Amino acid sequence: MAALVLLWPGAPPVRAEQFFYKHTAGDKYRVLSTVKEDVYINRRLSHRSEIINRIAVEVRAVENGRGTLGAVFQTAERAVAASGAGGGFQWGRVYDSAFDRDTQGRITIDKRYFMPVVRNVPVFPEQDLKQGDTWSEEGYEAHDFRSGFGIHEPYRIPFTAHYEFLGERTWRGVSYPAFSVSYRILSEPDPASGTIYPTRVMGASDQVVYWNPELGQAAAYAEHFRMIFELSDGATIEYRGEAEAELIETEIMDKRALAQDIMDDLAETGIEDVSVRESDEGIVLSLDNIQFYPDSNEMLPGEREKLDKIADILLRHKERDILVGGHTALAGTAASRQELSLRRASSVAEYL
Repeated sequence: MAALVLLWPGAPPVRAEQFFYKHTAGDKYRVLSTVKEDVYINRRLSHRSEIINRIAVEVRAVENGRGTLGAVFQTAERAVAASGAGGGFQWGRVYDSAFDRDTQGRITIDKRYFMPVVRNVPVFPEQDLKQGDTWSEEGYEAHDFRSGFGIHEPYRIPFTAHYEFLGERTWRGVSYPAFSVSYRILSEPDPASGTIYPTRVMGASDQVVYWNPELGQAAAYAEHFRMIFELSDGATIEYRGEAEAELIETEIMDKRALAQDIMDDLAETGIEDVSVRESDEGIVLSLDNIQFYPDSNEMLPGEREKLDKIADILLRHKERDILVGGHTALAGTAASRQELSLRRASSVAEYL
C-alpha cells in the first residue's frame, strides 16, 4: 500500500516535542535565581526586596530513570524601604534538601525539607506535544514560615498548574522549546500550629520555561507572581514581583590552590594579622584588626587602605561570591553585639 502525502507550498512544518527529565548519576549543576518583589503590609507598601538564590544540585543515584537528588539552597536578600533607603545583600539561610524525581517531573520528598518551594512543576504528559497543545497537573508550594509565623513544618499550598507548549522561544540569544506554566490559588486553609497562621491565601503565577532537551532539564525560566496572605491576627501581607532563574556553568573550586594564590598575593601587600584557611563554604580570609570607632560601624582613618588592597586581590577572582562576616569584643548584651557585628560587616561589604 502506498501513502500519499500532500504538501502545500509555504506551509510551515509542525514540530513535535516530548519533554522529560534526564538523570545521570554523578551529574552536578548549579542554578542561579533572582527575585525582585514589592512587599505590602495591610495594603501599604512596606519595602522592596531583591533575593538571590544559589542552588547546587547533585544526582546521587538513578533507578529506572528516577533520580535521587541532593541539593543545597543558599539565599541572600537586600531590602529597600519604601522611602528608598537600603543597604547591601545580607546572608539569609542555607537549606539542605534531598528528593526523588521521576522522568515526568513528580517529586517525592520528606516533609522536613523546606526547599524547593515550588514542587511538581513542571510535570509532563507521556506523549509528544505540538505547538499549542495544553495539559494540566497538580502541584504545590512549600513555604518556610518558622520565623514569621512560628509554623515549624513546610506550609503546603496546593494548586492546579496549566501548561501550553509555545514552540521555540529565545533566552539570551539561544533558542529552546518553551512552554508556559500558570496557576491560580484561592484557599481558606485549616488553622496551623503557629503563633499566626494564614486564614486565606490568594495568588497567581505565570511562567515561561525554556527547556534544554539534551540536558533533560530547564535551561531557564521567567515568572510574574502575586501572593496575598490574610492572617489570623487580622493583618494582610502581599508579595508582587518577578523572578527568573537559569542554569549556570561554574568551575569547581580548587580550594587548596586558591588559598595558596591568595596567601601569595597577601604577602605582597604587607597587611598584617591576615590569615587564610579552607572551609566548607570556600576560602576564609580573616582580617583580625580592621578598626572601628567604639560602638560604631564607622571605620577608623586608614582602614579603607587595607580594604583597597584586599579588593585588588578579590578582583582577580570575579567568578566567586563573597560573604562578609564580623565579630565584636565581648561587651554589652549578646543582642547588641550581634547588631553591631552585622552593621560593621555591612559597612565592609558596602565598601568592597
